[in-house]
Amino acid sequence: MQEALNFSTLKFFVVLRAFLSKPFLADVGLLVLRVFTGVLLIHHGYEKLANIENFADAFVRPLHLPFPITLSYIAAFSEIGGSWLLITGLLTRFGALAIFGTISVAIYHAIITSGFNIYLLELLGLYVGSAIAILAIGPGRFAIDELIIRRFDPDVRSQADRLEAAFASTERATSDSSAAVVPDGVS
Repeated sequence: MQEALNFSTLKFFVVLRAFLSKPFLADVGLLVLRVFTGVLLIHHGYEKLANIENFADAFVRPLHLPFPITLSYIAAFSEIGGSWLLITGLLTRFGALAIFGTISVAIYHAIITSGFNIYLLELLGLYVGSAIAILAIGPGRFAIDELIIRRFDPDVRSQADRLEAAFASTERATSDSSAAVVPDGVS
């Protein structure tokens, strides 16, 4: 009985450690960063699509860039597509790169037209900072990208198989030792 209690306590601490460990919390933080950045940025892309001519006149033509309507569509679809990629965690770094590119041009536009106005630059800075962080660190464990890598990477699968076998052997050893104990203490 005492050994089973100790094993249960051990399993509790293993689970507690898994939830409170740094890698798990880092992955939760990346999930929150990805989802919030994507959800908060996606409406900017839809606003651009709602009136593409107005966006081209207000933001692309003042920069004297060629093909303002085409570039406006590229900006809108980069924000929408990049946001969806961040939210789902599929091709996450590609989505972060699309957002980084679009927001970099937006920062350039804000500086050219209004100087270093903190009220214009603070939101853009947060978006570009989020994109850079996701580009540098990756999507984290809670992403479709990670599921794809785990499915097709033989090293990760063999490591998971080894861990599963080790856990099963520990469970068997515990159940065997508790079955061998008799009430009078003689086995």
